[in-house]
Amino acid sequence: MTQVQLSPDNQVLTLTTASGSHRFHGVWLRHNALDANTRDPGNGQRLITLADLPDNCALATAEASDSSVTVTFANDNNTVSFPTEWLLTNAYDRARDGTPGHLPEHAETWGEDLNKDVPTGHYPDLASNADAKRAWLAAIRRYGFAKVTGLPTESGALFKVVDLFGYVRETNYGRHFEVRTEVNPTNLAFTGLGLQAHTDNPYRDPVPTLQILSCLENSAEGGDNMVVDGFAAAHKLREINPEGFALLHSYSARFEYAGEAGVKLTSRRPVIGLTPEGTMQNIRFNARSAAAPVDVPFDKMPAYYAAMRQLSDIIDDPASEVRFKLAPGEAFIVDNTRVLHARKGYSGAGKRWLQGCYADKDGLLSTLAALEAAT
Repeated sequence: MTQVQLSPDNQVLTLTTASGSHRFHGVWLRHNALDANTRDPGNGQRLITLADLPDNCALATAEASDSSVTVTFANDNNTVSFPTEWLLTNAYDRARDGTPGHLPEHAETWGEDLNKDVPTGHYPDLASNADAKRAWLAAIRRYGFAKVTGLPTESGALFKVVDLFGYVRETNYGRHFEVRTEVNPTNLAFTGLGLQAHTDNPYRDPVPTLQILSCLENSAEGGDNMVVDGFAAAHKLREINPEGFALLHSYSARFEYAGEAGVKLTSRRPVIGLTPEGTMQNIRFNARSAAAPVDVPFDKMPAYYAAMRQLSDIIDDPASEVRFKLAPGEAFIVDNTRVLHARKGYSGAGKRWLQGCYADKDGLLSTLAALEAAT
């Protein structure tokens, strides 16, 4: 049975259901009211500003049914209703995980165990079946990466992956970039050298939050792709060196890139990014683009470097990686705020031609949310 009760000063409503009790302040209820005077019925955008809130948002009355809660505000006798499920979904009077570095909702850490079940979607199914696309997008939200098979083996096929959920983010590398050996390359990615697991473009603010790499040719020996869960690596560092973990999320690292004419990109952000509530938010790790750190206090610099070395060792550990070799018509997508990607070196014999591009995670999560809401 759903019940509501007002506090003695009428400033707080307590909602009790079978799942427990939650408190809501009158000012919160007034600001987040769902009536047509507060939110546009068509697009849901708020029609009032904070300046429109009365100084006193006391509640005059409150009533509950099994499906809704109806309140009347004392200052203007305005009566509004809230679906009970909406209040429970948005309840803020709840227990919280205060551990620095706790995972965001829906995320799950992984290591080499995921080699046996790499999340994969078949492009023809993703393009034609909403259930298949929803499951594939949910896997990216859960693990931070996924493969795609069944793409056309033609230049620009990677854009078909982005079209499933959003838009390409163009950078100084262009709308897309070619990943194959070049003479006098502007980036080490365009050589046959092996690359340590890294996040891309840490020298940008904001970084591109998604990267797609699509294979057109791959007859060269070597060149396997690898991915590493940065959240899992940060958690391992927290276990073995909590003080070092704190240093890496408390002080900014510096990153820079000036590999071509007219470009000088720099950023200052922590290697491990947390929200103010302590939720794991992002990882920036790229040995090639790391600049001299200047924001770490003198007496903490040796411990900071020790923590960075430990994190690097965790990232390099084969137990942290999922490894695969892309075949023509295959691609993979990574959440560039979380998952590090790497490449084994490859020989000059044969051909290896990949194309890459960037996109942004807000479009992916929006598409996923819309698909989930439609079920």
